[in-house]
Amino acid sequence: MSVEQLIADYGYLTILIGTFLEGETIVILAGMAVASGIGNLQLPWVILCALTGSFTGDQFYYYVGRHWGPKVITKRPSWQQAAQKVYTHLHRHQYWLILTFRFYYGLRNVTPFVVGAARIPRLRFFTLNLIGAIIWAVAFTYGGLFLGETLRSVIADYHRYALYIIGMLVALGFAIWLTRLIYQYRRAKRRGLK
Repeated sequence: MSVEQLIADYGYLTILIGTFLEGETIVILAGMAVASGIGNLQLPWVILCALTGSFTGDQFYYYVGRHWGPKVITKRPSWQQAAQKVYTHLHRHQYWLILTFRFYYGLRNVTPFVVGAARIPRLRFFTLNLIGAIIWAVAFTYGGLFLGETLRSVIADYHRYALYIIGMLVALGFAIWLTRLIYQYRRAKRRGLK
C-alpha cells in the first residue's frame, strides 16, 4: 500500500503516525491531497496532525536520549558522525539548532537524542521544539498544498500547452544536435591544421 493510499484511506491518523516517525514526505503528500480533494482532508487538521506528530515524536526521542542517549548513539555507528555534528552545532548555536533541526537532512532523527543526551533543560527543549514544530508543520503543509495546486493546474492546462512543450523539446533537441555538429566540425578543422 502506498503512502498516498494510506493518506486517502486513513487520513489524519497516517499523518499523525508518519510525522511521529519522520514526516516531510507525508506532510507534503497530505498538502497535495488537500489541494486535490483526496480523502476529504482539511488544511487546519492536516497542520494540527503534522504539528502534533512531529512535536510528540521529538519529545519522545528527547527523553529517550536523556535517559539512554549515549548508549543508543554508541550502538548505532551510522549515527555517530551525525551525532558529532549535532554536538558541535549544539555548543555553537543551541537555540537555533533546536528551532530548526527538522529542516536539516541527515540530522533530523538524531538531533532530539543528542539534545536529550546533552542534558539541555526540559523546558527549553519543549518551548523551542514546539515553536519549530509549528513552523515546520505550516511550511511543509502549505508547500504540499501549493505543489498540489500547481500540478493540478498544469495537468488541467496540459492540452493547451502540449504543442508548446513538444515544440520546445524539439527545439532543444535541435540545438543540442547543432551544437555537437559545430563542435565536431571545429575539432576536425583543428586536427586538419595540425
